[in-house]
Amino acid sequence: MRAGTQPLLGLLLLLSLQGSPLTEACSCAMTHPQDAFCSADIVIRAKVVGKKLLRDGHFGTMRYTVKQMKMYKGFEKVQHVQHIYTDASEGLCGVKFDINKYQYLITGRVYDGKVYTGLCNFNERWERLSLAQKKGINHRYQLGCNCRIKSCHYLPCFVTSKNECLWTDMLSHFGYPGYQSRHYSCIQQKEGYCSWYRGMTSRDKTAINATDP
Repeated sequence: MRAGTQPLLGLLLLLSLQGSPLTEACSCAMTHPQDAFCSADIVIRAKVVGKKLLRDGHFGTMRYTVKQMKMYKGFEKVQHVQHIYTDASEGLCGVKFDINKYQYLITGRVYDGKVYTGLCNFNERWERLSLAQKKGINHRYQLGCNCRIKSCHYLPCFVTSKNECLWTDMLSHFGYPGYQSRHYSCIQQKEGYCSWYRGMTSRDKTAINATDP
């Protein structure tokens, strides 16, 4: 290779990368809904009734107008949510909501009085949530915010402290969300330790308190 060819190839490669569109750039770690609830500033149920593209930044910001049905968390930060902000590009983890179709559970963070969300937050159509998830959002998840949900990607896995619940959904062949995500909360017990709690379901009327569901 002649002198000067390698820097030229490097420059051409850089230009080609700069000219290529951002695709699949958003990468999010698997998160149990309880962790998503506990780490969020705002958790609401709302219907999205409008949207507007704001021309700020390289790709812009999408501002969704919402009709808030209920607030589950964040009263001390925002009294009533009217707008949700997210990146306009899905490659930058922007989330897309359907307009005037569904009620959504929306979680997000508050910056300068504005609520921001994205693909790495827990946002889901309300009717797709399980009964246990709805109960968790209403009450149970808050009881476990001092607990730590420990992910298990490979066996063997062990809890290392009394405030941990072992999350094994990622070991399943059925993918995410798994059974623990949809049906269990990690709750702190009176004795001070944390354990998985299933509670009452329409199919199973018995209360189940298990360390390893």
